[in-house]
Amino acid sequence: MSRDEQLKERWEQLVNILSNRFADGDMLDLDAIIYLIGVQELGQFNRKFKKDQKVDLMHIAICRLLEPFGYYEFERFDEEGWPHYTVKEELPALKAGEQSILMKGAIVDYFLEKGLIK
Repeated sequence: MSRDEQLKERWEQLVNILSNRFADGDMLDLDAIIYLIGVQELGQFNRKFKKDQKVDLMHIAICRLLEPFGYYEFERFDEEGWPHYTVKEELPALKAGEQSILMKGAIVDYFLEKGLIK
């Protein structure tokens, strides 16, 4: 199986698991999954977030997801428990499809590491 086919298969498996768990079977999109990862990384599950906090959660997720690729490095937790990252290397200019593949691959790696998928 090629790497692209394996990514596609794992991505579909992951979307199904997360959609059933968090969206009553409605298919979650990439942004929704990034948001869920941000909430997971923050660890504050039983609270409502304001619009700007939701954007911050997505930023946390993106930093965490791209950290293994060397783009970000965890710096610290602030007094409210929010993680902060520093930029280690600027992201390359990618087309929209390339960005999507990069993020899907990083998300699949994240959930492989967490043991949710195999």
